[in-house]
Amino acid sequence: MTFDEFYFDYSLMDGLDAMGFNKPTPIQELAIPAILDHKDLIACAQTGTGKTAAYVLPILNKIVESDHSHLNTLILVPTRELAMQIDQQVAGFSYYVPVSSISIYGGGDGAIWDQQKKALKHGADIIIATPGRLISLLATGDMNFDKLEHLVLDEADRMLDMGFYDDIIKIISYLPHDRQTLLFSATMPPKIRTLANKILYKPEEITIAISKPAEGILQQAYLTYDNQKIPLLGEIFKAQTFVSVIIFAGTKDKVKSLQFELKKIGLKAKSFHSDLEQKEREDLMNEFRNRKVQVLIGTDILSRGIDVDGIDLVVNFDVPPDPEDYVHRIGRTARAESKGTAITFINEKDQRRFHAIETLIEKEIPKLPLPASLGAGPTYSPNSSKRPPANKFFKPRFKK
Repeated sequence: MTFDEFYFDYSLMDGLDAMGFNKPTPIQELAIPAILDHKDLIACAQTGTGKTAAYVLPILNKIVESDHSHLNTLILVPTRELAMQIDQQVAGFSYYVPVSSISIYGGGDGAIWDQQKKALKHGADIIIATPGRLISLLATGDMNFDKLEHLVLDEADRMLDMGFYDDIIKIISYLPHDRQTLLFSATMPPKIRTLANKILYKPEEITIAISKPAEGILQQAYLTYDNQKIPLLGEIFKAQTFVSVIIFAGTKDKVKSLQFELKKIGLKAKSFHSDLEQKEREDLMNEFRNRKVQVLIGTDILSRGIDVDGIDLVVNFDVPPDPEDYVHRIGRTARAESKGTAITFINEKDQRRFHAIETLIEKEIPKLPLPASLGAGPTYSPNSSKRPPANKFFKPRFKK
C-alpha cells in the first residue's frame, strides 16, 4: 500500500513526497481510513510506529478540504518536548498547505506566555498543548473552542501517569460535544479504558503489538548492589569509548544526584528534568545533539520525548517499573538500522521487574559478571518460590 491510495489533497502529497514518505506504517494504514471516515478512535501503538503521522495527515487533509478560518484541532500531550516535536512534524507535513499550528507548554518567561496567549487569541488551525499550561490559558477567557472538530490525546497513558486526568476532563468540558476524538496510548491499562469510555463515542479500536527491541541493540545486564552502580559505570566507560549516552533513573531526585556522582568519576554528564527552565532544557538538548554533552541523565519522560540519532549507549540505572518502558528506553539507540548497546543494572529488589521484561520481549538477556574489583553482586532469583539454576554468565562484548 502507498499513500496515494488515501487520495490526500495534492498539496499534502507534495509535502509527503518531499519528505520521502511512500508507504504507510501499520498504524497509519489502519488509522488513516478510520479518521478520514470521521470515526472516533482508540489506538494502542508505541513511540516509533509512526502514530503522529497517523493522525496528523488525515486531520491536515480534512482541514485543507474545509473552511479552516478557526481553531480546528486540539492535540494534548504530556510534555513540552513532545509538544514541540509534534509541532515540528505538523510544520513539515503542512509545508505546501495553508495550515497553521502552535505548541503551548509551560516554562519560560512572561514573553513566552504573552506570545502563546496572543497566538491563541488570533487563532491557529492546530494547537498542540500540555494540559497544565492550557488550563492556565483557558482561565484568561481568550480561547474559543466552539468550532473545534478534532481532539487528539497522544501518549494518554503517560498523561494519566503524570496526574493529568482531572485537567483533561476539565479541558474537555470546554469543547463541543460534536467532535471527533482520537486517543493514542502506548499501553492500555484499565484507567485508559475508563477515560476512553467517558470521552469517545463508539470508537474503532486498533492495537499494534509492541515491537521487540531492534536487532541492532546489544542488550546486556549486570546483577549489582546499589553501592556498586556508580563504580560499575566507571568501569564500563573505561572499557569502551561512547560518544553519546543516555542514562535512565527512576526519579527526578536521583537524576539530579547522578549528575554530580558521574562528574566525580570524570564523565561529562548533565541531568534533564522538569525543574529546569524551558530555555535551559532546549539548550541542553541542543548541546546533546551537537555532542557537547556526552551523557544525558533523565527519567522515563526522556524515553518518549526526544528524537536524537547517534546514541550509542543506553543505561538503565534502575529497572523501569513497566516492561514496555524498557522497550521505549532502549529504543533511543540503534535507530535507523544503526547499532547500539543497552545495559541494565539489576539490584536485588528489581529482579522480578527485569524478569517481566524478559517475558515481554521473549528473550533472556545476558547477565554479565561484575569486574573483579567490585566484588560479587546479588544472585539472580526473580521468583523466590522457585530458585532458578545458577546463572550462566556471558563475557562482555565491548569493542577494544
